[in-house]
Amino acid sequence: MPTRARAAVGLEDVALHSSRIVAAVEQVIEGKPEAVRLAVTVMLAEGHLLIEDVPGVGKTMLAKALARAIACSVRRIQFTPDLLPSDITGVSVWNQDSREFEFKPGAIFANLVVGDEINRASPKTQSALLESMEERQVTVDGVTYVLEAPFMVIATQNPVEMEGTYPLPEAQRDRFTARLAIGYPSAEAELAVLDHHGAGSPLDDLEPVSDGLEVAKLIAAVRSVYVAESVRRYAIDLVTATRDNRELRLGASPRATLHLLRTGRAAAALDGRDYVLPDDLQRLAVPVLAHRLLLSAEAQVARRTTLSVVSDIVASVPVPDGGEPRRRRSV
Repeated sequence: MPTRARAAVGLEDVALHSSRIVAAVEQVIEGKPEAVRLAVTVMLAEGHLLIEDVPGVGKTMLAKALARAIACSVRRIQFTPDLLPSDITGVSVWNQDSREFEFKPGAIFANLVVGDEINRASPKTQSALLESMEERQVTVDGVTYVLEAPFMVIATQNPVEMEGTYPLPEAQRDRFTARLAIGYPSAEAELAVLDHHGAGSPLDDLEPVSDGLEVAKLIAAVRSVYVAESVRRYAIDLVTATRDNRELRLGASPRATLHLLRTGRAAAALDGRDYVLPDDLQRLAVPVLAHRLLLSAEAQVARRTTLSVVSDIVASVPVPDGGEPRRRRSV
């Protein structure tokens, strides 16, 4: 475990500490710097990440690499059709010795929870994550248990067109801060995968570069990033445009606006800035908003996607000037 000082982390340190995490994960994930950066951005935004793609492109590897780069408690849940909600949240068991019910925590009690193939479980089991992802607590038999900070869920899923999958409920998708598609690697990156993964797993050689306490401090520092009123209004304009779009029958929620601002703060901190620019929101609009939306019947017939609709919205909504705070002139 790292032995760095435990002093409070300032914004000027966020980019430095985060770059170490990014570099560590990139030792395992070849040729996907944007995907790794988005995963770290969501973590600093105190959010949850949904990784959706076809099998075999490194979804679970990315989640495991991020978990390994941070020395904190990690639990992995393999979602299957027979998985029960109590397997996730925990269950009260009768103790013969004490003559009382004793709570046995489920897999959700960890700093970083990796949910593999989440859409292979039934909607009832998927819903067991709702309270923990939004309120960071679990209620079992009328008793509420608070989850330890930091807390992040990284879930992978296969496209819903594949066999044995259940579509995630709208409420579940809305709790994921961002959705990430890794995609197939380039020829050069795939060649590097063969070199590095052929003789063994690079995860075995990945040493932690941070820990849960430091990540919690990074998250606290990111909260102080300045967001101008014009940038906040721009975030609202982007989200409102999804609600008024004729190609969508379900627009983004107010929670989506909040997540867009949080990830904007994290992206700015990663770049070494203490203020959010409209450019930050533009880059994050598709991964933060697209998975929450539902296409209209006409848009589906026209083979449109929520990604393309959000891209069009970003191109059409007027961009405000600035975003940098007014600084006092030195005398």
